[in-house]
Amino acid sequence: MAQNSVANGKITRCTPFEKVYVPAAGHDAGLSIGAALYVYHQMGKHPRTAGIPHAYTGSQYSDTDIEQILQLSGHAFRRVDDDNTLYRLVADRISQGGVVGWFRGRSEFGPRALGNRSILADPRRPDAKDLLNQKIKRRESFRPFAPSVLADYASEYFEFFEESPFMEKVFPIRKDKQAIIPAVTHVDGTGRLQTVCQKNNPDYYALIDTFRQLTGVPILLNTSFNENEPIVNSPEEALDCFERTAMDMLVIGPFVIAR
Repeated sequence: MAQNSVANGKITRCTPFEKVYVPAAGHDAGLSIGAALYVYHQMGKHPRTAGIPHAYTGSQYSDTDIEQILQLSGHAFRRVDDDNTLYRLVADRISQGGVVGWFRGRSEFGPRALGNRSILADPRRPDAKDLLNQKIKRRESFRPFAPSVLADYASEYFEFFEESPFMEKVFPIRKDKQAIIPAVTHVDGTGRLQTVCQKNNPDYYALIDTFRQLTGVPILLNTSFNENEPIVNSPEEALDCFERTAMDMLVIGPFVIAR
């Protein structure tokens, strides 16, 4: 039930509850954290703690390890050590219709890609969903893609807004904004948003903000970095997905492969 994002988005609108926290892994995998918290709070008698604010607790790879893997792959790649240059390079490619694999930092815990193991595209393009399905996903036409929105701007685009860091709630998109971000607007005028906070993911926040500075839109289309298998976790898996698909650019750490 906790993964029912449509229901989650209606709780504060349809019940007396004023704030809803849904964890990143609100399904069977989250039982591990739930069991640990139960022992800590109920058996250990410790006071309850605040909700975990991010899901970036998985695997991480050093630049040295990534470079060795890329060298063995035979792909031509470049290293971009200046983050601002990298953000601009990626934002430019996305704004021109490119589909980018984004592999940075620790992987996410839970079923959603939240900006560290993501495939990114331009939410302004009416054909973005078709591009993604043609190049990579091959999803059924009715399955939507989600918007990652800078938390500072979310209320400008969504009605009944509340924080949704784990892409766990669906909210109506304001009618005057739906035509601006058609690629992430469902047929009923809603979107399953992920609010991106600078404190919890400064890297992904900066990329979206660079796209905002370039286009005026503080949102990226975000879907999981995979084709029809589990979300990639290692550089080797990211490369394999890149090679099998028509992705336009792959970013792994500070390294870039472009077609």
